[in-house]
Amino acid sequence: MTRYILQRLLGMLAVMFTVVTIVFIIVRIAPGDPAAVMLGPDATPADIAALRARLGLDQPLVVQYLFFLGQLIKGDLGQSIFLDMPVTRALAERAEPTFFLTLFSILIASAIALPVGILSAYKRGTLFDQAVTTFAMFAASIPSFWLGLVLIQIFAVRLGWFPVAGYGGPDASLLTRLSHLVLPAVALGIVSSALITRFTRASMLDVLNDDYVRTARSKGMGEFRVVMRHAFKNALIPVLTVIGLTAALLVSGAVVTETVFSLPGVGNLVVSAVLRRDYPVIQGALLVIAAIYVLINFGIDMLYILIDPRVRY
Repeated sequence: MTRYILQRLLGMLAVMFTVVTIVFIIVRIAPGDPAAVMLGPDATPADIAALRARLGLDQPLVVQYLFFLGQLIKGDLGQSIFLDMPVTRALAERAEPTFFLTLFSILIASAIALPVGILSAYKRGTLFDQAVTTFAMFAASIPSFWLGLVLIQIFAVRLGWFPVAGYGGPDASLLTRLSHLVLPAVALGIVSSALITRFTRASMLDVLNDDYVRTARSKGMGEFRVVMRHAFKNALIPVLTVIGLTAALLVSGAVVTETVFSLPGVGNLVVSAVLRRDYPVIQGALLVIAAIYVLINFGIDMLYILIDPRVRY
């Protein structure tokens, strides 16, 4: 088990180093000059050159890369060019709506997908199973931003049950802020539930006819216990994998949904940073998202140890 954990940790470090290098190169070779954007169209070449020198953008890429690595080792993601604050602070101020949006979305998706997928596999070939398969295909094809607009029109504009957009004022309570996340979380949750439903159904179908399931039934064990304790427990590893991947994708892919609902999250911050060529913010946000992605996958790998004894041995 110790070897298994060490292998995963070394893999995490290798992935993060690769991500750091790729992000640095992509940001630097992208068209656009942050110095020119900051100074505006009336800036002279001398002014632009002076600002580039002050920001360190005139240095060779190797020098900039080594300086960037040195900052990362110290836990410093740099200083935002436009916001004039540390990138870590800028990300921390935007983290709350993105965190809760991702959490609520994955909870809604799992609450829909797990029972529906299990029941669909148990009732394979029935009308219910066909309806679930159709729903999964339909939900997977719906753009989350379109579903968000539909939910806004129905539940916010017509019925007035939820806020249309935003995240509440500076003095708003946590409950008020969370009420702004209901509609975007439902939109993302419904779309994300499609993949989890299909994986749950497929994984359950693989185990429901195995010998140990038939043996449990032959011993007179209740059907619910057979399905949940024996079948679902052994089908859980691929399901956990897809749930973890979905959660990681929600962190990085909620940009459009945050824009539709005007949520001041990390997604909106990244969009603004890209438009302004704010290199430190872009780099910092991408690295944090990549780190979250890697940590979620590491957490899923650790759950394998609890679920499957073969991993421990």
